[in-house]
Amino acid sequence: VLAISRAMAAVEGRVFVVGVGMTNFTKAQQGADYPELARTAATRALADASVDYSKIDAVIAGYCYGEPTCGQRAAYELGLTGVPVLNVNNNCSTASSALFIARQFVRAGRPYQCVLALGFEKMEKNLSQRYTDAGYTSPVGRHFDHLHAMGAPPEPVNNLNAMTGNVIKMFGEAAIEHQQKFGTTDRQLGMIAYKNHRHSRNNPYAQLQAEIPLETILDKKRALYGPLTLFQACPTGDGAAAAVVCSEQFVIENNLQHRAVEIVSQAMVSDLPSTFDMLNKSYINLCGYELVKRGAEQIFRESGLTPKDVDVLEVHDCFSCNELLVMEAVGLCKQGEGGPLVEQGKWVGNKAGGENYQVGDKWVINPSGGLESKGHPIGATGLAQCAELVWQLRGEAGKRQVDGAQIALQHNYGLGSAAVLTLYKRYSPSSSVHTTSTTPTSTQQQQQQQHQTVMARL
Repeated sequence: VLAISRAMAAVEGRVFVVGVGMTNFTKAQQGADYPELARTAATRALADASVDYSKIDAVIAGYCYGEPTCGQRAAYELGLTGVPVLNVNNNCSTASSALFIARQFVRAGRPYQCVLALGFEKMEKNLSQRYTDAGYTSPVGRHFDHLHAMGAPPEPVNNLNAMTGNVIKMFGEAAIEHQQKFGTTDRQLGMIAYKNHRHSRNNPYAQLQAEIPLETILDKKRALYGPLTLFQACPTGDGAAAAVVCSEQFVIENNLQHRAVEIVSQAMVSDLPSTFDMLNKSYINLCGYELVKRGAEQIFRESGLTPKDVDVLEVHDCFSCNELLVMEAVGLCKQGEGGPLVEQGKWVGNKAGGENYQVGDKWVINPSGGLESKGHPIGATGLAQCAELVWQLRGEAGKRQVDGAQIALQHNYGLGSAAVLTLYKRYSPSSSVHTTSTTPTSTQQQQQQQHQTVMARL
């Protein structure tokens, strides 16, 4: 009994993703209603893990555009088991916030050994603030006030509503600031969008699945604000994604070692004084640079890893310039060096017959095509990023595969603000715990074949 207790203590606190699933991301208002989207994503995640919904101890549901308790309505598509359902709204980082909370549930221990993180969204064609329009205080009003106090013009952007226009203006001003401070070129920003759209050709879930010529991306006839153009911005969309999150004890008891990817470390950071600093005015900081930098420091410190250990990243490229800012904030290069890092990258073929754009002779960023190609149903994006990285670390990403990927980093950002950063790695057993082999047994291989059959039908 004492030996068993010590063994369980050794695995306590480790958290794993054992199943992921998502829907196709479609144009806004063109997808199914949210219960069907949620059911499809969750069913795929459960099938991927070979876990029945009856084993789920709680559901963390994320969405932004919807009435209270949409999470319950979505979860009821899977069954009426009476488990806790927690609804999360953290703007564009909603889904990764659901993952963050699911991890905390599992780390807390029994009765939460296996938790479903679920994100879904039915969007309008533009961003909106219905409660603000009805007279309530805007949760992002302070950000927009600071944007204009620093000198951004108050005029609307391309006749868009205030919410959409001000977000474009924020990131457009950040791009201008980066160019003025560090000499970043329009071409370097455009290359980020180009490689993301080229990556998207191999992603069947993406809203846009086409290579877009760099000249088209840079065409000022499609200008949004500053150097940013239409194809350097993510489209809104409908969609859902899910992840089955569990303890190591659950992994071992259910022989899921061959499916498990560990959440090695995770951080969530909200706004800092630098966001609203009027002495050191910075649109870059208004867009979350210091939040991401602090979050990256936290996850690398907690994990003992460094940026050089990372192989593949999924980051929040709501605009091409934000991917550039994230590259610098997480430590792939020094601030101001992101533009040359991108420009000096190269296309590298993989064993599946696809290709990825590699920067720094090391990193592949947004092999999924990123938000710019997948689309951005804001309640689902963070878990779609998680799904891509789980597939990458398992070697299941097909022509998107980053060969030999061992460590992955996820970045998801929601204005208001919340930056969520996560590090993942493939399962390895705790040194003091006797486990079965991580090589699939004949039973596990049979489960994998069943999983592939189920996924094909879905």
